[in-house]
Amino acid sequence: MGAAHGHTEIPSLPRLGTTWYERGTRYWLCRARIALGLLVASAILVFFALSLYGGFTSQWSPTARTVADWTQAAGSCVAVIWGWLKQRRDHRAGVLEPPTPADSLAAMSAHRTRAPGLSVTGRGLVLVLAPVMPVVAAWCVGWFVAYASVREYPSEVGARRWLDDHSTRA
Repeated sequence: MGAAHGHTEIPSLPRLGTTWYERGTRYWLCRARIALGLLVASAILVFFALSLYGGFTSQWSPTARTVADWTQAAGSCVAVIWGWLKQRRDHRAGVLEPPTPADSLAAMSAHRTRAPGLSVTGRGLVLVLAPVMPVVAAWCVGWFVAYASVREYPSEVGARRWLDDHSTRA
């Protein structure tokens, strides 16, 4: 990310590389890949949540199961909207204070370091959350859809600002 031959290099962003700069076909293919990955993750999460919930309630009486199912459906409708709103608020805050390219890379590196520990912790938490897993999955789906449907990621805004600052100095 330094100056080379009198101009500033375009910084590479996690998951987007340098495609964010021109926003051409390769950029939209990267964005489609991200959206497809989130779609697959959502489908797997929803399937897992419904299977776990179904196993949890399988021995209940039909009346109790019907009440629980309707409660889950209502809670899931609220959770989808809540997940959407949470991500949009986070996105708005991220655009107002966007990360620099170095911050984006550091955040990706920190996420990769934490991910194995979080997945182990999550396995135990899933058993506790079995009765409300459909609501948790719905929240995640709302968050994923909102994340995939933004016009521009905060990391792109930060990279553009960083590039503008460093190209005027060069």
